[in-house]
Amino acid sequence: MTGFLQNCETGGAFLAAGSIYEKSKAVILGAPMDFTVSFRPGSRSGPQAIRAASVGLEEYSMYAGCDLRDASFYDAGDLLLPFGSVDRSLSLIEEAVDNILTDGKFPLLLGGEHLVSLGALRAFARHNPGMTVIHLDAHADLRTDYLGEAHSHASVMYHACRDLKVDLYQFGIRSATAEEMAFAKEHTHFYPFHVSQPLAKVVQTLKERPVYLSLDIDVVDPAFAPGTGTPEPGGITSAELLEAMSLLKDLNIIGMDLVEVAPVYDPAEITAMLAAKIVREAILTFPPQGDICNSQGQIKTESKDF
Repeated sequence: MTGFLQNCETGGAFLAAGSIYEKSKAVILGAPMDFTVSFRPGSRSGPQAIRAASVGLEEYSMYAGCDLRDASFYDAGDLLLPFGSVDRSLSLIEEAVDNILTDGKFPLLLGGEHLVSLGALRAFARHNPGMTVIHLDAHADLRTDYLGEAHSHASVMYHACRDLKVDLYQFGIRSATAEEMAFAKEHTHFYPFHVSQPLAKVVQTLKERPVYLSLDIDVVDPAFAPGTGTPEPGGITSAELLEAMSLLKDLNIIGMDLVEVAPVYDPAEITAMLAAKIVREAILTFPPQGDICNSQGQIKTESKDF
């Protein structure tokens, strides 16, 4: 049985989370690991910061036109990961995500550093061979290693491509080495600097595929999301990220992660609040929740008739 550092049945769960795992369609799972960060540590506290920020949100989403209180999801809490043991931690994440998938539920993993995604992707690749990964990030994460370490948050997408053979679409990238750029040109679908505009152009080609979403919060400019370990100026706005989430609504999103929220650098909690809002939208948009969302209830930005 996978151990938990924090079990949300005892409190501290994400806003409006249900209390019965068996009845849930989606499961939030925290992976509080930041063992390989290359600049500023602290993302191990990200999952709890996102949950704490969620209470400042409305349950109702104007974007989705529906309410978290009508959704079926469960917050499993944070995994108990052995400090400093990267391989064992990845195995525990893989095991937990595999169990959620075997139970027919939608996993939503909260990091933690971006390397936690590799554990989840290993489980998803077994259940969905040949799947597509949409990767939103400031960094390419395509290094073969970082300072001699093969498993690093800077190499997670390299391993996803090389080892798991995923079909990788990368958006918003604005930082990479020359070697990473060469690898991307050969092995990935690479759309630098922007997200919503190129995503809108390719989303139709992905409609029939199982798609996993990996979202590093530093895809957003640090003016909007300063609470992250490796901030990179020149990013997208929080509004564009929310627009991108809406663009993905017609895809078969089978799971996702949201990583690299580091609350120690987030004194106004705006990064955690943005992350919590993204989680709310993901729960209401991606898992099959039945007919809980009313498209007529969505607010169109060009409309003045409320």
